[in-house]
Amino acid sequence: DLRAENLLNFHTKMQASDKKIILGADHGGYELRKELSTYLREKLGYAVEEVGSQGEAVDYPDVAETVCAKVLSGEYERAIVLCGTGIGISIACNKIDGIRCALCHDHFTARMSRLHNNANVLSIGGRTTGPEVAKEIVDTYLSESFMGQHHIKRLDKLTEIEKKQTH
Repeated sequence: DLRAENLLNFHTKMQASDKKIILGADHGGYELRKELSTYLREKLGYAVEEVGSQGEAVDYPDVAETVCAKVLSGEYERAIVLCGTGIGISIACNKIDGIRCALCHDHFTARMSRLHNNANVLSIGGRTTGPEVAKEIVDTYLSESFMGQHHIKRLDKLTEIEKKQTH
């Protein structure tokens, strides 16, 4: 379809140095992370770093901390995290100052996570989201950009809340 063709064109035109992403998952998101990693590498040409579970049980807060540290350091502009529902790992990510993690379930929520919220981390439920829907979510998340405008004021307010909590 036309939307899929436009997304593929977007990914094809990106600079190779910009096409890198980190994916982190606990055991509940491990299988979907593998599938998304293959999709990102083979279909979209991304360099992918995978962290977290290799099939064994791991704790999602540890995965979130590792992934978010790499985003905050500037090593990666964006990241994708997965756990069984996406809820726990998104909560863990959002405990870290400077991270805006959005749990997305479809194309629309992924689009809004970038346009309005400038999410730098995407969360997906490995046990609640099918692989094809997950690929659509990832495509949308990676191809959309922050609108700015009146949304900047709202993100600034989030930063102010973070600052209040650390003092």
